[in-house]
Amino acid sequence: MKQYFGKVDGQEADLYTLSNPNGITIKITNYGGIITSVIVPDKNGKTGDIVLGYDNLKSYLEKTPYFGALVGRYGNRIANGTFTLDGKIYHLAKNDGNNTLHGGVKGFDKMIWNASEFSGNGERGIILKYLSKDGEEGFPGNLNVTVKYTLNDKNQLIIRMEAVTDKPTPINLCNHSYFNLTGGETDVLNHHVTLYADRYTEVNDQLIPTGKLPLTIHTPMDFSTDHTIGERISQVPGGYDHNYVLTGKTGELHPVAKVTEDKSGRVLTVQSTQPGVQFYTGNFLDGTITGKNGIVYKKHWGFCLETQHFPDSPNQKSFPNSILKPGEKYSETTVIEFSW
Repeated sequence: MKQYFGKVDGQEADLYTLSNPNGITIKITNYGGIITSVIVPDKNGKTGDIVLGYDNLKSYLEKTPYFGALVGRYGNRIANGTFTLDGKIYHLAKNDGNNTLHGGVKGFDKMIWNASEFSGNGERGIILKYLSKDGEEGFPGNLNVTVKYTLNDKNQLIIRMEAVTDKPTPINLCNHSYFNLTGGETDVLNHHVTLYADRYTEVNDQLIPTGKLPLTIHTPMDFSTDHTIGERISQVPGGYDHNYVLTGKTGELHPVAKVTEDKSGRVLTVQSTQPGVQFYTGNFLDGTITGKNGIVYKKHWGFCLETQHFPDSPNQKSFPNSILKPGEKYSETTVIEFSW
């Protein structure tokens, strides 16, 4: 179902509603590919909205820390807003101190995407398309991007991302949803998390990778077995905001994470073809944002599991390749499954 959501610079934004027979309803807008709402039952059959965000377009335009958005052309950070490719230095728009974050000043999260709906065979969804022109935010190449959001009857949200380019270019697309399995009743510190990773990318004080990949075992960074978010977060300066190196085979669908919340009984599991996941615990939420249903988003009111390539990969030769070349196809899939 499609409905009018508002206008951005004279362009119309729409809101699409996807529902399955099991009580899941997901809303997505073609402005920034934002997932605005994910309504899921709890163990008692009571439904709740388990993602942070707003119920109107105006609020997304005024202030949002990437709630639910598709980020690109390069998700996460690129150091000093520069990279060198084929001997040429490229200068990007800087929007995070001296660095480029989530594509720059006007990344994919702030664009109107062309959208179409589909349904059939126990699936329903939308297909979003966007042409990022050569030089946009400093990135080379005309990049044709297609993102397909699918909700199926197995209670899975499947996010498929594809792109082709006419010049070599960095690419790292990801979805930036903030989850709270209580439905926003409390913070997420009591959520239980397992991450299928045994290393992470060490970062400096600007959250730029140093190139080192320390083991997580016997440290507060270790979620290879079940721990609550709040159990050791005080031992991690600033809270969790780290890229974890997934143990599964890149390019094939493999386990990323499992998150459970005892009171609601809700469970979220994530699989992906990507090599990494940014685990972020809403450290910068400070109570100045009021979201849906009048809920004030305080510190640690949501967590993110941003499946991705590693931060600053264009400047880190030892990291998995994030350069797309003409004739190649960028193709990544992430599957988020809900249960209760």
